[in-house]
Amino acid sequence: MTVAIRTRVALVDDHRILLDGLARLIDAQPDLEVVGTASATADAIDLVSRVRPDVLVLDIAMADGGGFEVMRQLRERELPTKIVILTMHGEDRFVMEAVHLGAAGYVHKRAADRELLEAIRLVAGGEGYLTPAAVRLLLTHEADPPQPELSMREREVLRLTARGFSNAEIAGRLTVSPKTIDTYRSRVMTKLDLHHRSELVGYALCHGIIGTTDPELG
Repeated sequence: MTVAIRTRVALVDDHRILLDGLARLIDAQPDLEVVGTASATADAIDLVSRVRPDVLVLDIAMADGGGFEVMRQLRERELPTKIVILTMHGEDRFVMEAVHLGAAGYVHKRAADRELLEAIRLVAGGEGYLTPAAVRLLLTHEADPPQPELSMREREVLRLTARGFSNAEIAGRLTVSPKTIDTYRSRVMTKLDLHHRSELVGYALCHGIIGTTDPELG
């Protein structure tokens, strides 16, 4: 008897009730199976590295770093897992960033019960799945130049600089010398064609690297 091959799915979301509900929904499908779940960024990266699922369903707005950080690290490790973003966020910057980082699917949580299974199947088969609103957004922005790619360390230096930390404070947090922080910041400003700290703050706010409620921003 021929055994049907099931698509192996991993789930990452920091809301446990939602995570359990999604796992039950997916496992009930004859062609899909959940091979692991995680609720934190580090656990998600470890899970995908170990299990190598066909598809990762990933929340963006996790409290400890979020889905974008997971995507960056998985891309740096060149893992073949395809990613479906499942999120409450429909803002331009979230959609554009997700697609830029390689997401093959983008599903709003409000429509998860109707759209997620279809998105997983399409993405596993080599296609993409975007909401109509996301498609319109991409068509509107298709002529925009791509954002420069920052390394994980460059992005962290940008984030801490924009939040108001001094060279010495950043160096202490990252366990490197202040001179090294100067080097990273120079690289960031060169890549982004920025010249002042105020511009770094504006860039970080615009691209979701920091939020308007960060305490150091006042």
